[in-house]
Amino acid sequence: MKSPQNYIIFPLDVPTVKEAAKYIDLLSESVGMFKVGLELFIQAGPEIIRMIQSSGHAEIFLDLKLHDIPITVERAMARVAELGVKFATVHCGESSRMLESAVAGGGSSVGVLGVTVLTSISAEEIAAAGYKDSFSSDMAALVRKRAQMARAAGCAGVVCSGHEVKMIKETFGNDFFAITPGIRPAWEAGNDDQRRIVTPADAVKNGSDYLVIGRPIRDAEDPAAAAKRVADEIESVLHDYPANSL
Repeated sequence: MKSPQNYIIFPLDVPTVKEAAKYIDLLSESVGMFKVGLELFIQAGPEIIRMIQSSGHAEIFLDLKLHDIPITVERAMARVAELGVKFATVHCGESSRMLESAVAGGGSSVGVLGVTVLTSISAEEIAAAGYKDSFSSDMAALVRKRAQMARAAGCAGVVCSGHEVKMIKETFGNDFFAITPGIRPAWEAGNDDQRRIVTPADAVKNGSDYLVIGRPIRDAEDPAAAAKRVADEIESVLHDYPANSL
């Protein structure tokens, strides 16, 4: 059974190895996974992956959101697979072939996740980008379409808003991972650039397998205590939804 803390992915959204090392040291026993994104990976490269791997049991989510011609994505994902990370991301984008190539490159070594619609994107922005009304007026339809592409290509799951998790699980099954960014605990307030946010409790109730939680933990006076508080919120929900903890 998965423990509450193992639902938590902490994003190392910092510009230097020194800052990342601080949070790795503080949180390696308090979260289940660290997310490494573009900024830190460009600065540190594979060094940061090795640092996390040597720090404890936390796994790694390499969030580079690959998006290129299929052969380039396949070759890049093959290099990612050599790093020993649990998950890596690729944009669902326009091409099923690109997703299939990502899965081929990753082989059995890394779970490829399709990025559906970024949680910072609003319906108005989808419309302004030229998508047809059926997608801009119902963003869940666009998420479903892209998740269907990812599933057909052999991806391990998708990154999606907590608002779409229930639909993803009902449509594609519990063996298709749903990783949810844009998570804000009920006790944390403040405005930011995430538009489609939910609480940890709501996300887990809807079926999220992992929750990306950054600012509420990073900006807390005691990040480890904040992570524990999030884990407690998740645990309270698991009492009512025990199947979600499998």
